[in-house]
Amino acid sequence: MSDPRLQLRRAHPGDETAISAVLLDGFREYSPQYTRQGFAATTPAPSEVLRRIEEGPVWLAVIQSEVVGTVSAVLRANDVLYIRGMAVLPHARGLRIGNRLFELIEAYAKEHRCTRLILSTTPFLSRAIRLYESLGFVRTGEGPHDLHGTPLFTMEKTL
Repeated sequence: MSDPRLQLRRAHPGDETAISAVLLDGFREYSPQYTRQGFAATTPAPSEVLRRIEEGPVWLAVIQSEVVGTVSAVLRANDVLYIRGMAVLPHARGLRIGNRLFELIEAYAKEHRCTRLILSTTPFLSRAIRLYESLGFVRTGEGPHDLHGTPLFTMEKTL
């Protein structure tokens, strides 16, 4: 069930510290399953988050001024939107925030005439994988197959 106080918006410079904190807190419980470098790449510092904000859309999920979720995307060649950096704080899970963020992603992708959404994930993020599958994503054989030694696989959805 969704929280009626949930607000979604595009991120802007100044949000990078909150986004970095959400990524760190959202993935912290999985850190033992990542390599050190893989975890660092998954939980970027504010300066890297700021670069992402400048590179493509980043969205925030906010409840009562607390940033509780985020996702970003970047347009790639051949009408593809690459999704990355998705996290929801543990205490905000179960509120359908991921679904709501994906509604924004799909609207953005259609607005930019994308025909495919792609993302990479790790095999141990089972909750995220279930969300992606419920949204119509399927696993592909495309790479990358690891992130600094942490196993990855790619999923895609045709629009």
